[in-house]
Amino acid sequence: MKSFEVREFGIDNLSRVERDVPRPGEHEVLVRMTAASLNYRDYLVVTGAYDPRMKRPMVPLSDGCGVIEETGTAVTRFQKGDRVAACFMQSWIEGPPTREKGASALGGAIDGVLREFAVFSAEGLVRAPASLTHEETAALPCAAVTAWHALFEDTSAVPGDTVLIQGTGGVSIFALQFAKLAGMRTIVTSSSDEKLKRAKALGADECINYKTTSKWEEEARKLTNGVGVDQVIEVGGSGTMPRSLRAVRMDGVISVIGVLGGADPSVSPVPILMNSLRARGIYVGSRAMFERMNRAIELHRLKPVVDRVFPWTEIKDALRYMESQQHFGKICLKF
Repeated sequence: MKSFEVREFGIDNLSRVERDVPRPGEHEVLVRMTAASLNYRDYLVVTGAYDPRMKRPMVPLSDGCGVIEETGTAVTRFQKGDRVAACFMQSWIEGPPTREKGASALGGAIDGVLREFAVFSAEGLVRAPASLTHEETAALPCAAVTAWHALFEDTSAVPGDTVLIQGTGGVSIFALQFAKLAGMRTIVTSSSDEKLKRAKALGADECINYKTTSKWEEEARKLTNGVGVDQVIEVGGSGTMPRSLRAVRMDGVISVIGVLGGADPSVSPVPILMNSLRARGIYVGSRAMFERMNRAIELHRLKPVVDRVFPWTEIKDALRYMESQQHFGKICLKF
């Protein structure tokens, strides 16, 4: 079978190789991959910025959808022909995260999905929503589950709350879609008026161009009558965190999801203390969260926003497209 491997870091160094088709063990299934999607983490893995000491060779990409070709003798959750998506952390079934669960993350800790066939634990898969295409399903495991986790798991979010969403990448667009389903007010930031126009079409209540409105945190407070937003979907890291701390209301929540703007450790904890804020890291989520999210997707017939689909063998072009930051929503790959 065909596969891609990270042997040396760098997009141009991605290696296309031939591997034997793996065979499933007693509790495993063999999946023929049909689609995958890109996350910023995948770009960092391939370029070496995620973990310079990562074991190699490594099959990249965490998010994929496929069809079960063969099941192990002890598997009862699935049967041949079922369409499935792989969980980001194969052993995080439910409950809180642990280091052991984190050690099962696809496309980093263990081999990912950029290959024609892959063996997974039957416990590390979910059924694909019947209403979604293969590419739409492949968009879910990391970005959608992360957004769902931030908004609805372990929070007191209620309809009418205001959520400030940074950017228009995969997690951010899912957060916008989920927040609207829940009756929340949404404020979206971007440097592109065109992207903000598209966000408005998806239901964004307010839009702020942070290039033309440099103090976007003050604008967010104005839009909430000086109170501040209830929650921030924080994807910028140290580049935006100080502003998020000023945009959120007292006793509000900042869900820290990305570090697109850097990871300088010098962010002051004083605003968190003085305003009784909750700043929490969201590192994707469990299989149980994934399944709860899929039920909501099916109920509301939500459609993931897929910006562009590349043939999977054009992974280098897809990564360069991500690098350009032109995308709105998810970049997918078709096998």
